[in-house]
Amino acid sequence: MTALAMRTFKPRKPRAKPVDREGQEQAALMQELQLRYPQVFKLIYHVPNGGHRVKAVAGKLKAQGVKAGVPDLVLPMARGGWFGLYIEFKALPPFDADISASQHAYIEALTQQGYLAIVCRGRIDAVEAIRAYLLQPATVAA
Repeated sequence: MTALAMRTFKPRKPRAKPVDREGQEQAALMQELQLRYPQVFKLIYHVPNGGHRVKAVAGKLKAQGVKAGVPDLVLPMARGGWFGLYIEFKALPPFDADISASQHAYIEALTQQGYLAIVCRGRIDAVEAIRAYLLQPATVAA
């Protein structure tokens, strides 16, 4: 390498790894549910639809039934005339994201099928929504 080439070479600064704020907040929610509402923690689950995947893996998952817009959390406890609770979880501002068209459409479809489907921004919002849901009387199948 010539001296001229060495002088013009500038090493790149490494990119900062993206921080998954939504994932961190959702993990904190799960910890709080485990402590405050163990009966909820036992049943609630996360639908891992998001994230970036290699194209081949994404294709396989789509063939297996992964659908865009499905909310992040599902609580299969029937309350207040609803069959269960779906939560689209978003991080707190300024790290939050807008609801996508597919998420909005899926929330609407779930509501039409008798589920309570909501958007929560942050752990506190989600805990309060779950608490309010649990205060409703159990839905009894006829």
